[in-house]
Amino acid sequence: MKAARLHGIGDLRVADEPVPEPGPGEALVRVTAVGICGSDLHWWDEAGIGDAVISRPLVLGHEAAGVIESGPRRGTRVAIDPAISCGTCRPCRDGYRNLCTRIRFAGHGDQDGAMREFLAWPSGLLHPLPGSVTDTDGALLEPLGVALHALDLGHVRLGARVAVVGCGPIGLLLIAVLRTAGAGHIAAFEPLPHRREAALRYGADVCLRPDILPEDLRELVGDGADAVFEMAGTADAVTLSLAAARPGGRVVLGGIPASDQISFPASTARRKGLTIAMVRRMNDVYGRTIGLVAAGSFSLAPLVTERFGLISAGAAFGSAAKRNGLKVVLEPAA
Repeated sequence: MKAARLHGIGDLRVADEPVPEPGPGEALVRVTAVGICGSDLHWWDEAGIGDAVISRPLVLGHEAAGVIESGPRRGTRVAIDPAISCGTCRPCRDGYRNLCTRIRFAGHGDQDGAMREFLAWPSGLLHPLPGSVTDTDGALLEPLGVALHALDLGHVRLGARVAVVGCGPIGLLLIAVLRTAGAGHIAAFEPLPHRREAALRYGADVCLRPDILPEDLRELVGDGADAVFEMAGTADAVTLSLAAARPGGRVVLGGIPASDQISFPASTARRKGLTIAMVRRMNDVYGRTIGLVAAGSFSLAPLVTERFGLISAGAAFGSAAKRNGLKVVLEPAA
């Protein structure tokens, strides 16, 4: 089989490797679609993310779908949950397996991901897809799950006034989720024109550049948004998020900064008495994401603007890094 491994900054090589052998409790999966995430771009551009750095050539990719090739479920189309939690640590026992202290995550650290033709993966993390959900949809259930998890952390009430800062793929999916959840008014902020247009298509009432003047921000959000979701990963985005929140509101930080450091005006957060929540991937939301997409609550297909075969993985990352589109997807069989 072919696999794409990252050897260093911008050094992604596609080579032949043996097909993996499934271990106990695992199934062999033929990968059909893999999305390139912003966190993958951190690995590609920096050979690391946060405090994790590359220690050996690593197969990236955690947004994935495929077809089970072995065992009693052979032939079943599935979405692949990328998070292998231990099940025994305190966070796991408390129901927060996304916070597992011994988690293994596809395409992160020492755990190879899905940018290959086949992978062996725990059977319990392979979620069957109904016929109405395409393979590409199945791969995008992971970023949709992150958006749903962020929504949960925001405690958004029906009719609430909300804001989204950063309209990359997860920010756009979050806008769609907020609209489906009954948000009353959604203000979005994004520097790239094509993403501002996409934000309006996905359900934002208004989408403006993030360098908005303070008086214009007050006119837009009044006393402030009940919940603000930051999905850009910059200090300026966090500062804007604090400014846009109402006193007593919630700010949910989901962006990943390049330097693993983030700062914000403490006086603003303190004066407003803001609650700040951090997004760590997602918890157990695959059942909800599959149900929403199968029911037609919103379409994931318009998010995909480019598709590449696995052999062209380097070109796919180069294109994704330019951010001229929305979501880039690899199709290993292409």
